[in-house]
Amino acid sequence: MKDIITLGIESSCDETSVAVVKNGREVLSNIINSQIKIHEKYGGVVPEIASRNHVEAISDVTKEALKEANIRFEDIDNIACTYGPGLVGALLVGVSYAKALSYTLNVPLIGTNHIQGHIAANYITHKELEPPFLCMIISGGHTHLVHIKSYEEYEILGKTRDDAIGEAFDKVARVIGLGYPGGPKIDKLAKEGIPNIQLPKTHFDNLDFSFSGIKTAIINLHHKNPDINKADLCASFEENVTHILIDNVLKAAKQLNIDKIALAGGVSANTYIREKFLELEKKNNMKIYYPEPILCTDNAAMIACAGYYNYINGKCSDMYLNAIPNLKLGEKL
Repeated sequence: MKDIITLGIESSCDETSVAVVKNGREVLSNIINSQIKIHEKYGGVVPEIASRNHVEAISDVTKEALKEANIRFEDIDNIACTYGPGLVGALLVGVSYAKALSYTLNVPLIGTNHIQGHIAANYITHKELEPPFLCMIISGGHTHLVHIKSYEEYEILGKTRDDAIGEAFDKVARVIGLGYPGGPKIDKLAKEGIPNIQLPKTHFDNLDFSFSGIKTAIINLHHKNPDINKADLCASFEENVTHILIDNVLKAAKQLNIDKIALAGGVSANTYIREKFLELEKKNNMKIYYPEPILCTDNAAMIACAGYYNYINGKCSDMYLNAIPNLKLGEKL
């Protein structure tokens, strides 16, 4: 059986990434050009600057990905690109480039959902993982608890009603003076602290999430007491949000009788969250999966993997493919 070579393109936010993946799970190259240093001075991603840098970088990143994978353009069987969700200008760069390559090389174009890509990152790290399982998607823009029924069928069991968890990390970090990006900085400082500060937890009758209350509580605490121990505050914040995640995962696992839980998205690289989910694995006889750190953040290997499963299931796009900044998981092309 002939190997299937997928070229993945990711440009939904501030990483320009191109990857070459064989048969969906074997990564031949995964080049990531990050703009973090560019956006740090602004305290967050500036969409127009991100788009311009994607335009400048994407051709060189593609050439580097092909070189590292030791393949030519002629070896590519299909091209998978992120078409949403994300920043519309940034998405358009990747979509336009992918369409041009698809047309020139006469190979199928596979529009791929960015959230689906984060889920698929687990397939790369864990070759044995197959649906069904639960996936906790935690990133800067999303907090979703999803039932992965098959490679192409998803059911969202719960999601945030306000801030995504990564957004809460960034806002808390900004308020207490840690800067951007907030997630890694809070993770590092929390290791020096003790979770001894009581913070509110928001629970619902269903499996939804809310992080605006804890964010507001921390902002108020810091304003009232600027000398508060920031390490303790970070440790308390991490403990609080992790408890909320685990509580909902346990409820969903019990309801659906599922013992396989995957983490996905940038926040799944958080060391405290991983540690607590591994404790969950031991205490509740579950199997916990999470991608290696480089696959937690935005990258094209995960897009190529997700695109591969779309491709073998006949889900190809045409030249009318457009960027959809508010694309939902499971939404049809």
